[in-house]
Formats: sequence, structure tokens, C-alpha cells
Amino acid sequence: MAEVTAQMVKELREQTGAGLMDCKKALSESDGDFTKAQEWLRKKGISRQAGKAGRVAAEGLVGSYIHNGKVGVMVEINCETDFVARNPDFQDLVKEVAMHIAAAAPKYVSREEVPEAEIAKEKEVHMAQLRDQKKPENILEKIVQGKIDKFFETICLVDQYWVKDDKKRIGDLVSETGAKIGEKIAVRRFVRFEVGEGIEKKSEDFAAEVAKSMSV
Repeated sequence: MAEVTAQMVKELREQTGAGLMDCKKALSESDGDFTKAQEWLRKKGISRQAGKAGRVAAEGLVGSYIHNGKVGVMVEINCETDFVARNPDFQDLVKEVAMHIAAAAPKYVSREEVPEAEIAKEKEVHMAQLRDQKKPENILEKIVQGKIDKFFETICLVDQYWVKDDKKRIGDLVSETGAKIGEKIAVRRFVRFEVGEGIEKKSEDFAAEVAKSMSV
């Protein structure tokens, strides 16, 4: 399989307007072939969704989910028209994303929201660990970038794999719903509360409990 580089992802994004992770996946699935990758994006409806990027999504819904009175989530997902906000597919998306946030506990909507200082600290830690392991200097940056991508997968909502489908990211779910409905859809913001959060107490992993109950 051909190696997918950051430059390849950048070029495909410029050609299609699709998201970075969608472009990376398309190139991986297409063995680095740009024509096949573009076809893959079109078949998934992702390019059509990305083509709406310049349009304003100011309507939508605020959805909520509460798990056993212990974890609560509110999420705002936007669309272009109030008509689509009443669409059952859109409403299902809002519900699914709220439940996912309860289970996966992301910190940010997307990697663009992650503070540079937090990213720099993460890179510093991994770089020190790799040097302790005597890894060659010429490959350190590449290894660290891979670890940072994994870091984003754990803390950024749209980069996380959906708790109901570990082969599909939340960003993919949002894009596919937008393509199906025919409007720009975007997750704007969310808040997640957990009982006792920030108070020193006996450790209870409510996120794992929610995820387990959703997989039943």
C-alpha cells in the first residue's frame, strides 16, 4: 500500500474541499491514487458536503442526553434551514452525537480548537520518550506526528471513532448525514457534565459505563 503523506492529503483537500481525515482515508482506501480517492469521496457524498462549506449553517437543534442521572450532555448541531432541523435523520444525528459525547468524553469539537500549548506539550513528552528509546533523530518528527494524530482521536469529537461503529468517525457521520439531507451540517459546541467531576472521590468510570450500555 502506498504511503499517504501530509502533502498528498493537503493536495486532495484543496482539490475536493473535503476534510483532512476524509482525504486521508480516501487516499488510504485508494492506495494513493488521486482519481480513485476523488471517486471514493464522491461515492460517500463527502465532496458534495464539503462543497457547501461557504454556506451559513445557522439553524439546527440543541440536543441533550442524560445517562442514569450521572452524566449529562448538551450539544448544538447546525444546519442551513429550519425545515432540515425538523428532519428525522437530522434529529437522529443530534441524538447519536449527544450519546457519543456522554460515552467518549471528548474535550473539543475539532483539532482546530486544541490550544497550541497543549499540542506542544504533548509533542515534547513524546519526543523525550522516543529519545530515551534511542530512536533515530531523522524519524522522530514523523513518529511524533502519528502520535499527535492519535492524541486528536482521543480528545476531538469529530476525530473520534463512533462508539457504535469503530470504523466510522463522528466527522464522517456528520458528513454522510449532510450529504443525505443535502445541506451543510456542523457540530458547533457541546458541554458534558459528570456528577462529582472535579471533586476528589472514589474513581468511577461513567464514560465506560455509558459506552458499555450503548453497545448492548
